[in-house]
Amino acid sequence: MAGHSKWANIKHKKARSDEKRGKEFTKIAKEITIAVRTGNSGDPEANSKLKLAIQKAKAINMPNENIARAIKKGTGDAEGDAYEEIVYEGYAPGGVAVLLEIATDNRNRTASEVRHLFSKNNGNLGETGCVAWMFKRVGLITLSKEKISLDEDEIMLKSLEAGADDIKSEDDVYEIITAPELLMEVKDALEAEKIDTEMADLIMMPDTIVDVNDEATAVKVLKLIDLLEDHDDVQNVYSNANIPDEIMEQFS
Repeated sequence: MAGHSKWANIKHKKARSDEKRGKEFTKIAKEITIAVRTGNSGDPEANSKLKLAIQKAKAINMPNENIARAIKKGTGDAEGDAYEEIVYEGYAPGGVAVLLEIATDNRNRTASEVRHLFSKNNGNLGETGCVAWMFKRVGLITLSKEKISLDEDEIMLKSLEAGADDIKSEDDVYEIITAPELLMEVKDALEAEKIDTEMADLIMMPDTIVDVNDEATAVKVLKLIDLLEDHDDVQNVYSNANIPDEIMEQFS
């Protein structure tokens, strides 16, 4: 069993406490539209990226008509903006690496706004490649311990048999790490064993962690991450910060 992965918990706890449901719907709708266009298919069974996006939409109770409209925008059956996917990289206070996945219809506007958020909050937007080398793309599946009757050894065995690379134990969840291309396969295998999955997503996982134990610095890092996540064009924010639970709770 690998050690704790607090880096994943920042987004996890933020998502659970976030009441801005309308903004979540907008971002996932954008993700669905992009998945249809890049996968050249509006059929989730033929487009794994779209299937994953739809599952994420349903997990936050996004209405079916919103999902259908986003798919139609992707296929061209409804009017929609032409989104461009970009990755921005930079540093938060304390030398924390930050990687952003962007979907925008105006690259110049987004770059200016994101740069302003970094500079105003004691960080800096960097050049392409400045922190990307610290992260790798993986699949992440979370299981709620409260909803599972199996013990830790059984969960580990079934996860590894399904094709997972690793499993980590957090306070209230198990985090299962997979190769990107095996995410849905592992998820389906676990659910076939009657193991309910709480979340499944492709994420950028840091290879190295920066411990942020100073409360003032940690609050600055969390504030910047919060502001970046709140930006309309920012789909995902990843960092390599390891922040103590007590500070996380205070910020939440």
